[in-house]
Amino acid sequence: MKDRIRKIRKSFELTQQEFADRIGIKRGGVANYEVGRNEPADSVISLICREFDINEQWLREGTGEMFVNMEMDERISSFIGSIQAGAEDSFKKRFISMLASLDESEWRALEKMVRLLCEKENRSL
Repeated sequence: MKDRIRKIRKSFELTQQEFADRIGIKRGGVANYEVGRNEPADSVISLICREFDINEQWLREGTGEMFVNMEMDERISSFIGSIQAGAEDSFKKRFISMLASLDESEWRALEKMVRLLCEKENRSL
């Protein structure tokens, strides 16, 4: 479980202190989980899963998908929330801020570029 907790924290680009703050525990607790010194209590596992939309089975056993399947609006909301809680000058925050300033013609141009890139990679949106 130690590696999966670290993977969650790293995927949200959080320090141990930021991760601890998000779930309401001490930084030392996170450090102990990540090195395998302690196993998190059921209540901490529930907090992690709820705060980061993590599949509890994946966190406990390493099986299934890391994230809970969410609808598109839920995923967007969760992602934006994690960005807002992150570092003030993170790339993700700057990128979302840039997207928020696009007008409709710029959105159409961006969509066209993404579709062309996906076609080159044989993928669809």
